[in-house]
Amino acid sequence: MSVFDSKIPEGPLKDKWTKHKNDINLVNPANKRNIDVIVIGTGLAGGAAAATLAELGYNVKTFCYQDSPRRAHSIAAQGGINASKNYQGDGDSDYRLFYDTVKGGDYRSREANVYRLAEVSGNIIDQCVAQGVPFAREYGGYLDNRSFGGVLVSRTFYAKGQTGQQLLLGAYSAMNRQINRGKIQAFNRHEMMDLVLVDGKARGIIARNMVTGEIERHSAHAVVLASGGYGNVFFLSTNAMGSNVMAAWRAHRRGAYFANPCYTQIHPTCIPVSGDHQSKLTLMSESLRNDGRIWVPKKKEDAIAIREGKKKPTELSEDERDYYLERRYPSFGNLVPRDVASRAAKERCDAGFGVNKTGQAVFLDFASAIKRYGKEAAFSGGHKNPSEAEITKLGKEVVESKYGNLFQMYEKITDQNPYETPMMIFPAVHYTMGGLWVDYNLQTTIPGCYAAGEANFSDHGANRLGASALMQGLADGYFVLPYTIGDYLAGDIKTGKIPTDTPEFDAVEKDVRDKIDRLMNAGGKHSVDTYHKKLGKIMWDKCGMARNEQGLKEAIEEIKELREDFWANVKVSGTANSKNAELEKAGRVADFLELGELFAKDALHRNESCGGHFREEYQTEEGEALRDDENFKYVAAWEYTGNPREAKLHKEELIFNNIELKTRSYK
Repeated sequence: MSVFDSKIPEGPLKDKWTKHKNDINLVNPANKRNIDVIVIGTGLAGGAAAATLAELGYNVKTFCYQDSPRRAHSIAAQGGINASKNYQGDGDSDYRLFYDTVKGGDYRSREANVYRLAEVSGNIIDQCVAQGVPFAREYGGYLDNRSFGGVLVSRTFYAKGQTGQQLLLGAYSAMNRQINRGKIQAFNRHEMMDLVLVDGKARGIIARNMVTGEIERHSAHAVVLASGGYGNVFFLSTNAMGSNVMAAWRAHRRGAYFANPCYTQIHPTCIPVSGDHQSKLTLMSESLRNDGRIWVPKKKEDAIAIREGKKKPTELSEDERDYYLERRYPSFGNLVPRDVASRAAKERCDAGFGVNKTGQAVFLDFASAIKRYGKEAAFSGGHKNPSEAEITKLGKEVVESKYGNLFQMYEKITDQNPYETPMMIFPAVHYTMGGLWVDYNLQTTIPGCYAAGEANFSDHGANRLGASALMQGLADGYFVLPYTIGDYLAGDIKTGKIPTDTPEFDAVEKDVRDKIDRLMNAGGKHSVDTYHKKLGKIMWDKCGMARNEQGLKEAIEEIKELREDFWANVKVSGTANSKNAELEKAGRVADFLELGELFAKDALHRNESCGGHFREEYQTEEGEALRDDENFKYVAAWEYTGNPREAKLHKEELIFNNIELKTRSYK
C-alpha cells in the first residue's frame, strides 16, 4: 500500500463514512469465530476495540504491561470528553465540532477523519451512559456540559475531574464481560517486544512475560496497536512513568511509517517543576480554565517580591494583575487552545514575570469564580443580602462540587490550599499528535497492522484541543475500527490458525533475544535513568516549546552521541529471565533514543510554525505561529531505513474542500 492511498471515500463530507460502511467487506458471524485479533494496550482505544471486537465474535488477545487494564494511562484524563449533542442549545453541531477540531489542529489534519470523529461523537456518550459512566448532571437530570479551550460552545461531558477513570471503568467492564465469555484472553504484565510479519502481513507478536521474563510467541490474523503516545521521550511529562513508544516504534522498524513525530502537545496547566528529584509532572485539568483566571503581576518588582516570599499574590489588587490571556485574546480569553496558552505563559515568564522560586510559573486564580458562584447560590437560596463570608462559603462549595478532587490533589502535592491562594501552573509535555501513519481504515503501511487512539498520528493535526483525546480513543475503539478491520479480515476467512513455529517467528524472536542480551551485557556504569534524563533535557531545551534550526541540528548530533554511549555504557542490573524493571526501562529508553532523533529531524525539516510545533524563525510580529501552507500542507510520514537521521520522507498532501485555510485567530 502506498502512503498516498489513504482510502478516503469519494462524495460529500457528510456522506463519506456512511458510504464507506456500506461499501466495505464484512465478515459473517460464523467466520468471525475463526479469526484471531491481538490488541496491544488496554486504555480507552484498546479496551473499547477489544470489547467490541469480542462482542462481534472475533477471538481477541489483549496485552498490557500493567497488572490490570484498569491501570492504563487513560485513567489519568481529568477534564472531559467532547460530543456535539448541543445539550446547551448554544449552536453546536457536527460541523462546528469538525471545524473547531481542524482549526484547533492548525489545519494539519484530514478533513474526512475529523468529520467522522464529530459524526460518531454523540454515540460515544450514549454508549458510556448505558455502561453506567456517572457523567455530571444538571439539576433537572440532563447531562451537564462545560467548555474547553479553542471553542465558543459547551460540549464537554465530564465526571468531576476523573472523566478518564470513569470512562475506562466502562470499557473495562465491557472487556470483563468478554473475558468471562472466553472471547478475550487477557495477558496482563506482558510487553510487546516486536511485530511478526508473514508474507508482508502482520501475523503476530513476540511478547515478554514481565513476571517470569519468559519470551512468548502469539499469532493472529491482525494486530491492533493502541499503546498510547511517546511524551516520555522528554523524561519529565504528565504521562505515567511506564508510558512508552515500544509497540509503535518496533512496528515502525518493521515497515510502518511514523507520521509527524514533532507534533507534541505542551499542556498549559501543570504543577511546575519543583526540583531535580522529580520523575514526572502532574496535570491540572484544562477544565479549570473555565472558571480560573490566569495572571501574573503587572510589575516585575511585584513578581520578584512574590518569588522571594516577601509578598503574597492575594495582596495584589486587580489593577496590579495582568490577566494576559484575557488581554491578548479577548474573544476566547482563558479558553484559548493549549499551544497558544502555553506559549503565552512562557513569554511572560521569559520576560521576568514568573511567580515561583524558579520564575517558571503563573497563577490560576479562582477568587472571581468563588465570588460569582457564591452570589448565585445565595440568591437562589433566597438570601438577597448575603455577607462576604456567606458568599465565599457557598462559592467554595460550588467549586468543590465541580473540581474538588483536582483541588485536593493540588493541595496534597504543593501543600497550598487553592481555595485560599491561587494555584501556580506552568506548561509541560502532555499528549503526542504524531504517531504511526494510518489510512481512513486506521491501517498502517503494514497490511493487517492497525493503530488506534494516541498511537496513530490521529485526527488532531498539529495541536489537540482539550477533551478530544478521549473522544478519539473511544471513537476509534467502539465505532470505527470494528467496521474497518472487517474489510481486511474478510480475506482471511479460509486462512485458518496462524502457526507460530515458522521461520518468521524464529527470526523475530532471535532479534528480541539478541537485543535483550546486548542490553544485559553492556557492562557499563550508568543507570538507564541517567540516559533518559539526559535525553529529556536535550529534547526540552532544543525540541520543546520553541525550536530553531541551530538547536535542532545540535539535538540530532547530541542524541546520536548519547545513543552510542548508551549502548556502550548502560548498566542493567538483575537477570533477563526474571522480573526486571531496569531491563524494561532499558528497552524503552533505547527506542526513545531513536525516536528523539527522528523527532528532531522532523521538526528541522518543517520550516513553519503550526500548533504545537513552534519554530522561532517562523512567527508573526505578535509572536503567533506562522504557517506555510504552500510548502508544508502535508502529513510527513517517515520510513525507517536503519538509521533515524536517514529516514525517508513520504508526503500525504492534505486537501481542504470544506474549510477555508486561514491564520488561526482567537482574538
